[in-house]
Amino acid sequence: MAVNVKKIAVYVLVVFALYVIITDPAKAADYVQIAFEGISDAAGAIGDFMTWAANGGKS
Repeated sequence: MAVNVKKIAVYVLVVFALYVIITDPAKAADYVQIAFEGISDAAGAIGDFMTWAANGGKS
């Protein structure tokens, strides 16, 4: 049962993504840019934390 719910959720997300891309490609590109900026910021924050931890937690 849970697998079917997962499949349905994935299909709904794919259909929604295709709808957004087809109806407004510029807006879809903005969404992708926002997502990659978020991932980049998160990776930078993790790197800063790891550097801080490697230095013994000193400011």
